Amino acid sequence: MDLWEKFGMSEGLAEMWQELGISTGTAIIVLIALYFVVKWAVKNGMLEAYKKIEEKRARDNLKADKTVSDMKTEREDINGKV
Repeated sequence: MDLWEKFGMSEGLAEMWQELGISTGTAIIVLIALYFVVKWAVKNGMLEAYKKIEEKRARDNLKADKTVSDMKTEREDINGKV
């Protein structure tokens, strides 16, 4: 009994793997490695996007704080009274 049949692979797909010279074990290892590479890439992409969002939020907060402090100083006279 072939391992391809054991895993329920279609005959056409099994033939394709066999024509490429890839055994069942090798195919499973390649697919597992591919899973972890994609998982790692997605995780890093999400972390990078989150950092950019946080940086933008910090810039916006800083800009808003500066605007508020500028408004307060505009209303003060020379002696610091409103």
